Amino acid sequence: MAIAAGPEQQLGKLVIVNVGLMLSGALEAPLLDADTIVAEGGKIAAVGKRADLDTVGARVTIDAHGCAVGPGLIDSHVHPVFGDWTPRQNQLGWIESFLNGGVTSMVSAGEVHLPGRPRDIVGVKALAITAQRAFSSFRPGGVKLHAGAPLIETGMVESDFAELAAAGVTLLGEVGLGSVKAGYEAKEMVAWARKYGMQSTIHTGGPSVPGSGYIDADTVLEADADIIGHINGGHTALPPRQIRCLCERCHRGIEIVHNGNELAALSAFRFARELNQMQRVILGTDSPAGSGVQPLGILRMIALLSALGDAPAEIVFACATGNTARMRNLDGGLIEVGRSADLVFMDRAQHSAGSGLLDSVRQGDLPGIGMVIIDGIVRCGRSRNTPPAERVPELLA
Repeated sequence: MAIAAGPEQQLGKLVIVNVGLMLSGALEAPLLDADTIVAEGGKIAAVGKRADLDTVGARVTIDAHGCAVGPGLIDSHVHPVFGDWTPRQNQLGWIESFLNGGVTSMVSAGEVHLPGRPRDIVGVKALAITAQRAFSSFRPGGVKLHAGAPLIETGMVESDFAELAAAGVTLLGEVGLGSVKAGYEAKEMVAWARKYGMQSTIHTGGPSVPGSGYIDADTVLEADADIIGHINGGHTALPPRQIRCLCERCHRGIEIVHNGNELAALSAFRFARELNQMQRVILGTDSPAGSGVQPLGILRMIALLSALGDAPAEIVFACATGNTARMRNLDGGLIEVGRSADLVFMDRAQHSAGSGLLDSVRQGDLPGIGMVIIDGIVRCGRSRNTPPAERVPELLA
């Protein structure tokens, strides 16, 4: 189980040298011509060639030994409860285990699995505010979990959303998991949430848990939530024609998840590419769920979409990092000056048929993770969950 930890401050300068491949997280330029990163105060201070940067006075130096470095992965769709425990599978330590899968940030789509979850409006607001406060102060393994995502219920009025926003709540849980399921009713509440700076996600496809319902393309379009949650179903997907309709007629985020229909995932991904709408594609796991907890879920989605979706691995990595950060207004996800120093070190898994990291992923293999850094602080070394990497970074000082 992860040790309880809140936000921590990086001490001194971090210098990372001998990076063999640098993934930017940016769809428009996914690879950087750089081999060195400098971080101070938890932020990236410089990126470039070692000879051009000020690397003197480092408190911590890491030799990447030719490994690839990319932004920490972001899981756009999780369902936390409290602490690092989930009643969905009665499992401890699931968030810290995701850290070993390269995930440095998560976004809650609603604390739906809480035993006895309140459904009255006072209780809904109280739970959201409590979850937001709790995960702001508790980071299992250092992972940043953006929580406090209320499931909207019939009877909520505009002042409820104003109150939630004033208390620091910035998310709505999956529309359709509460009692509000009709498009016209959801549309009004989604608009209120947006007015007060709260981002919304809508359930898509067949029901996933008791109390949820079927949400089709017409309902999604009418509700106009910011994110089309698990467009490939969670688990039951919409027909391909409805998925294409959403990609064509809606300009909101296209979220593809691990715990969904894989054929529908590939269809949505291909539709987005055909329509030149790749900037809308973000990745999540939709876990914990009935199918389990998947610490390597984001990596598995990257490998699936690259190998079977016929896309360069660096493009899919960008969907799992920079796209999500931009759409979710997060400070990580990109290797650029001023962003949080949330980084993952990866290399080709031992004995992979691929010639290097990107080629191995393109062939469907998962990479090996050698280290994960959050806010400039080393949070784990060689992953206990991924296949062993051929090369791993070394902490020199």
